[in-house]
Amino acid sequence: MSVEVDLLLQEAKESIEAAQNYRSELQQRLQGLNQARKQIRGSSGQAREALKRHFTELQAAAGRLLSERLAGLLAEVDAIEADSIKPLDDCQSLIEHGVGQADELLREGEAALRCGLGEKEDKLGSFTKKAMHIQLDSLPEVPALVDVPCVSAQLDDSVLSLLRDKVSRHGAVSSHPPVQIEELQERPGGILVRWCKVDEDFAAADYRLQYRRSGSGGSQYEDAYIGRECEFLVLHLDPHSDHLFRVSARGEGRTEWSPWSVPQTGYTTLAPHEWRSGTEGYILSSRKNIALRNDSAQSRCAVLYSNAPTYFCGQTLTFKISAAGQMDRLDSLGVCIDTQSGDESLQRDQAVCISTNGAVFVNGKEMTNQLPAITVGSAVTFDMEVVNLLPVSNNNLSEGGHFKLRVTIGSGNREVVFDWLVDQAVDCLFFGCSFVHSGWKVLVF
Repeated sequence: MSVEVDLLLQEAKESIEAAQNYRSELQQRLQGLNQARKQIRGSSGQAREALKRHFTELQAAAGRLLSERLAGLLAEVDAIEADSIKPLDDCQSLIEHGVGQADELLREGEAALRCGLGEKEDKLGSFTKKAMHIQLDSLPEVPALVDVPCVSAQLDDSVLSLLRDKVSRHGAVSSHPPVQIEELQERPGGILVRWCKVDEDFAAADYRLQYRRSGSGGSQYEDAYIGRECEFLVLHLDPHSDHLFRVSARGEGRTEWSPWSVPQTGYTTLAPHEWRSGTEGYILSSRKNIALRNDSAQSRCAVLYSNAPTYFCGQTLTFKISAAGQMDRLDSLGVCIDTQSGDESLQRDQAVCISTNGAVFVNGKEMTNQLPAITVGSAVTFDMEVVNLLPVSNNNLSEGGHFKLRVTIGSGNREVVFDWLVDQAVDCLFFGCSFVHSGWKVLVF
């Protein structure tokens, strides 16, 4: 074949490859469009169902409240009527009794006038005594109409206007939630969730983060965080398991929460940090991420190490102090290349640590820089990145060469940064703690 044919063949192959890539890109965009359409239709359907369900429940509740209020007002009318009618009934009985006595007296008087002269004196005498006994000049008092209740119903027609105004402004439909999840970062046994406000006109007072395990039909979202921060570390998640996260916000002075953000899926491949079991002088929580220094040790107790070298360079390791005891200069919180039995402190070679008084130690030597003393509520963070001093084989990191780790230790509002020279290439480290006195309680994550 000629050079021209070769060129044409090469151009044809390149065009075919470009067409394949073009088709692949277009297909991916079609998938993106389908997902977008699915989200619009799915969320619209959910919004319709939520609106129908809410207003149906609202109608039922409003009808129930109106019926209960009507029944209460009718009961008040019945009570007023019964209480007001009773004295009238009593007065009527008294008057009817008096009318009966008067009728009987009239009959006896008329009979006494009609009787013969022999009986007239006795009849008239008996009639006169009876008339005096009845007290014909005593009449019961009948209340005037102004003194008896005239029951009426006071109904405020403005209620309908207020109700119409409230209903006209009740509920809202939005095309975009005011906040969205911005980033999901895996952490040992957890995921760091960061979110941001996308509606600049929305003044957020609080945020609410929820999560649930993905793929579990009966699993419900549960609250992970409510507060003003825009990030939260969700712990106690099983590695290699998908979890869905969503966030909403509450406006200043409002009680209702905004619509939820689009759920995002996150997972962690990192095993959770755990303290090593069986170290005398320490009690561990069920998840082994909390250690309490108790007074069971007969003498100074050894360093409590992690169960495995689960701290990787490039991550942030955090020690959270939830209870404090008496300070000692040998107290330590930090990381190390290896574990050594019998050590009473991390203030040794192949380790960096901070003491409870704020002193920082590198390979057992105290630095001049010092951090704030550690107290209840303190959070001490370790961040490390690898800086090579001498080349190391790419095939085997353990083939020698000095390594320099750039370490940042933070406590309170301060931090120290220094370089830590180690004898071997490392990408994962142990962590540990030691406390001379009991009462210290520390969470690691």
